[in-house]
Amino acid sequence: MAGVKWHPNGQALAVVAPILAWSAWKPYDALTWWLEVAPVFIGFAAMFIAQFRGWRLSGFLIGWIVLHMIVLIIGGHYTYARVPLGEWAKEAFGWERNHYDRLGHLLQGMTPALLTRELFLRHGVIARRGWRAFLIICVALAFSAVYELIEWAAALVSAEAAESFLGTQGDHWDTQADMFCAGIGAALALALLRIPHNRSLRKIDP
Repeated sequence: MAGVKWHPNGQALAVVAPILAWSAWKPYDALTWWLEVAPVFIGFAAMFIAQFRGWRLSGFLIGWIVLHMIVLIIGGHYTYARVPLGEWAKEAFGWERNHYDRLGHLLQGMTPALLTRELFLRHGVIARRGWRAFLIICVALAFSAVYELIEWAAALVSAEAAESFLGTQGDHWDTQADMFCAGIGAALALALLRIPHNRSLRKIDP
């Protein structure tokens, strides 16, 4: 409608909802789908609760959240070990496994890092940039560790869905590699995305 200005959360939902609907249609494994896309539902719930309380996230951060959600949704539909993009890369580069899950864990570091940075800056949590960056990476790694514990718990509950959900693909060091990717993602977010993030933060009404 002309003259109607959508809230960024509504725009995010408009982008993600069709992809989520596609993903939910005949996924490879229904239980794995629910496990993989649960963070998407939790994320939207948190975003709209924040909106209801008058808290507005920057458009830049919301864009990265949406990208992270899409990666999760696609992984949920195929399972991470079977995503076609990862299979193409596996054949093109001669890799031994489908590395699509590494992309997910890279974003698992970048997105929490950007969210934590935004909260720290807007609440004035830490003034010194060095300590702020260190703690942001710590938070991102803690988030990754909690997610790995959730995967472990899911494996204990359902051994049948464990392989699809964990996506280890026979790699005994998969958990450590996932957390390493999250740490690299957090560091990249701080090193490469600081300027556009600051620019987006300045656009938020005080």
